[in-house]
Amino acid sequence: MSPRMPLPPPPPPAELQSWPDREARIADRALALDELGRRLLGPGRLVMFLVWCALLQLGWGLVGVLLTSLGGPMRDPLTVLTGVFATALGVGILIPAGWLTVRSLRRDRTVRELLTRWAALDRHGPTDARLRAPALSACWLLLSFAMCGVGLWLGFAVPAGARWEDGGYGLVAYGMGAALILWVTGLTGLAKAVGHYRFAVRLTGPRRPAGRSASSGLPRPE
Repeated sequence: MSPRMPLPPPPPPAELQSWPDREARIADRALALDELGRRLLGPGRLVMFLVWCALLQLGWGLVGVLLTSLGGPMRDPLTVLTGVFATALGVGILIPAGWLTVRSLRRDRTVRELLTRWAALDRHGPTDARLRAPALSACWLLLSFAMCGVGLWLGFAVPAGARWEDGGYGLVAYGMGAALILWVTGLTGLAKAVGHYRFAVRLTGPRRPAGRSASSGLPRPE
């Protein structure tokens, strides 16, 4: 998904389509759908999803150094200074990690729009089955569900185990922030896995009867 690996172009308009036969059109369609599907749910995309989550947690963990030092009963100046330095590093990690996450979500919408246009050209059983990617969708689903589960556990365990007389406010603030990152990231992954499978099923399902109103149009990307 870097500039050196651009997305496949959209299919040409109907009046400019010049495939010699249906087999050639199906072959080009298969190449485009396989590449677009890989950009959405492929192993490389999953690895980047986990890396960005780890970077968000690392950045927030560095910010947590300052939070826990300020929340402690003894505020040693050297400890606070170390926390300020760690917070600066953490913010320097959080900002680009958050920007990359938002950028990837925007790119996903562009990919879905291209998928809609390529899938509308024809139908082909093996290609359509690969686009649904049930195994990859399940992998995304399980990992995202695990993130939500860990985030839920942190959201309850950290406040319950904090000792307020020892300055647990900073620890609770850090723990709740870490839980929120896991929750948001996990919910994003869940929505991506379920949404892609439903979206692909609609795209590659049986065509509407000819008598159906044309105003219904193509399925909209989620």
